[in-house]
Amino acid sequence: MNKVIVTGGAGFIGANYIHTLFADQGFEGQILNLDKLTYAGNLESLQNVKALYGGSRYFFEQADICDSAKINSIVKQFEPDTMVCFAAESHVDRSIDGPMDFVHTNLVGTAVLLSAALEHFRSLDEAAKQAFRFHHVSTDEVYGSLGESGMFTENTPYDPSSPYSASKAGSDHLVRAWNRTFGLPVTISNCSNNYGGYQFPEKLIPLMILNCLQHKPLPVYGKGLNVRDWLFVIDHCHAINTIIRQGKIGETYNIGGHNEMKNIDIVTTICRLLDEMQPSEKLGSYTELITYVKDRPGHDLRYAIDAGKIQAELGWVPAETFATGIRKTVAWYLENRQWWQNIQNNSYQQQRLGLG
Repeated sequence: MNKVIVTGGAGFIGANYIHTLFADQGFEGQILNLDKLTYAGNLESLQNVKALYGGSRYFFEQADICDSAKINSIVKQFEPDTMVCFAAESHVDRSIDGPMDFVHTNLVGTAVLLSAALEHFRSLDEAAKQAFRFHHVSTDEVYGSLGESGMFTENTPYDPSSPYSASKAGSDHLVRAWNRTFGLPVTISNCSNNYGGYQFPEKLIPLMILNCLQHKPLPVYGKGLNVRDWLFVIDHCHAINTIIRQGKIGETYNIGGHNEMKNIDIVTTICRLLDEMQPSEKLGSYTELITYVKDRPGHDLRYAIDAGKIQAELGWVPAETFATGIRKTVAWYLENRQWWQNIQNNSYQQQRLGLG
């Protein structure tokens, strides 16, 4: 990993990944961050990276992954040995409101990246071909919904429910096809719900933190009984590097945090932490803000990841429990108010999306 292209590097997980890679003492290479800068792309998340490494080890290109000519040109000029692909439309609620954006970016964009990577790969000598990796970051939502028991494994059949998860399922299939048909050296990871710093506040955890701080209602879908497995974003980033460095070409690895939680329990945990760390002057507890709202269409009941394969084959396990990770996350949003206030100033006010 000496020359790494990170697509979607201005987004939540991508920005954390760039931070994590530069913090890795074993990494001495260069990173090209390629991002379209949609509403969720935020270069403020990488200000310190730019200050430390800009122009020598860190570079940025604004580009749409569906723009074949530009993507091919960037890949050809930078000559990466690794491509780590986060770029995607990723919010389920937005996919209900505007599914075609998800189909276009997540399917066409992935195919464009694969084609550019293949053209570059074919130009390499044999030693460079051995070192090259294309890593595709996906989601556990491609597997559909679980009942009260069981876990997703790498062999679970795909059964996506939303336009978002269907588009990600399709992109996974494209990545496998480029490996099997053309020999492109790929790996895939399907992760559970991420949380941590730099997450756009449309997602559950930052949404609840910000709504608490502003004494807005805390909208809980249905009865709050939907279950997700929660993965601290830095743990996810370390897992990706483990797969790229040690994983087997053509293989898929599920990444989970071993933290199954009901949505209502997530919300009450955040409220209790804020009661401790930033007590309200108006309320006895932030839990008074909890409001149950109509469930979203196609809301999967439960996700749970079996991360046994990556642990057994590659030795990765998450470092954070949910208790430690959520405390760090709440603290991050308290300490970085300007970051999320700037987002609010650019029109997003935590309004509800995805009503169909």
